[in-house]
Amino acid sequence: MSDAPKILLVDDDKAFRKVYGSLLRSEGYDVVEADDRPSAREAFEESGAAVVLLDLMLPPDGSVQAGLEQLGEILSARQDAKVIVISGAGDRRFMVKAVRQGAYDFLTKPVDPDVVLVVVERAMARHRLERQVETLQSTLSAQQPGQSMIGQSSSFQSALSVAERVAPTDLPVLITGENGTGKELMARRVHEASHRHKGAFVPINCGALPEHLLESALFGHVKGAFTGASRDRPGLFREAHEGTLFLDEIGDMPLHLQVKLLRTLETGDILPVGADRSEQVNVRIVSATHQDLQEMQSTGDFREDLYWRIKGAEIHLPPLRERPGDIPLLATHFLNLAATLAPDGHPRELSTEAVEALQSHRWPGNLRELRHEMQRVTVMSRDPVLTPGDFSFASGQALPAEDAPLHEKVEALERREIARALRTHDGNRTHAAEALGLSRQGLLNKMNRYGLAEA
Repeated sequence: MSDAPKILLVDDDKAFRKVYGSLLRSEGYDVVEADDRPSAREAFEESGAAVVLLDLMLPPDGSVQAGLEQLGEILSARQDAKVIVISGAGDRRFMVKAVRQGAYDFLTKPVDPDVVLVVVERAMARHRLERQVETLQSTLSAQQPGQSMIGQSSSFQSALSVAERVAPTDLPVLITGENGTGKELMARRVHEASHRHKGAFVPINCGALPEHLLESALFGHVKGAFTGASRDRPGLFREAHEGTLFLDEIGDMPLHLQVKLLRTLETGDILPVGADRSEQVNVRIVSATHQDLQEMQSTGDFREDLYWRIKGAEIHLPPLRERPGDIPLLATHFLNLAATLAPDGHPRELSTEAVEALQSHRWPGNLRELRHEMQRVTVMSRDPVLTPGDFSFASGQALPAEDAPLHEKVEALERREIARALRTHDGNRTHAAEALGLSRQGLLNKMNRYGLAEA
């Protein structure tokens, strides 16, 4: 059985089937053909086609009404099928009826081959997306309530695999990745899966404290060690004894503390500030950074010997933009967590269009940005089902500054209006083009220009 996406091409015109069947096969589709209503019904049931190109006027009667009835039969049998209606009858009433009945799109003969490929590609992408959302929702239902590391992408699963292998050991771990990718969550996962899970997990951001306070926070101090040291302080190394110390943003650690940290890692001894005697600790180190530590070595900002000491194993967390398939699952997870913020107390749901918008966004703030966005829309949305317009990054929502060049303002306004028309007409390009006073191809050209083809 072929793994290629299946398309059912239904038309009584043999020449049409030959031309467009060959065209679609050349694009890698598995095309099944039918030339009348009974054979179309049988082929649809047997093929499980994701997309159907359906001529409305088919034998034995050739009536449009019978064609619309067959459209209804197909959609009733399997609602996830995307039916693109094709007809030589240029009557707009048929187009409107077909779309209202659930057709994905409507094409009138003669049909531009490029347009057919674009519409089929979009229909197939929508079908895949809806199946993906359904699968992800099922996966989310199977997640443990407290589980926070979620994702099915190969890059994320690779990171989890490394974490699972190194967690039972005492090997130092270095977690790399952009800000907001969940480095502390991964560090906690390593700790909880280790034999130290009954000990403390102690995090500290090495860039959040001034240099003198960071040393005291890590290693502790004795009373009178410096002005304000009115009592002994144990320090985080001692708090993490028999547990895990998480050094977040270790690249921000000053050089002289890097030297002191290296000695502790090599000997297991800590020397509190102002003390004249060291103490022994048993701590596992998990570090994290968004910086390139090897590049910092070349500039003298990070010690090479410390780098190799903390990098027993490296776990790289990919940015959210590189794992778009995980975004619907993560967004739903955050929406469920934010349900208590909703006016009605119920979690918001994602429409297919909303999922597309989320996957098209670049997410510079990664998981942190996604979590905050889901919290915001939970509070602000009035409808329980979210649409692209609910998001703060919605296409064209913000216009350029007043002093921006005129062409930027015009392009931003045009992009916003196209995005709005597409949302209004549920992504149907034919209707959106008509509303905007554009040809369908003209709309497609502008969508490609403004990066809206996949939005």
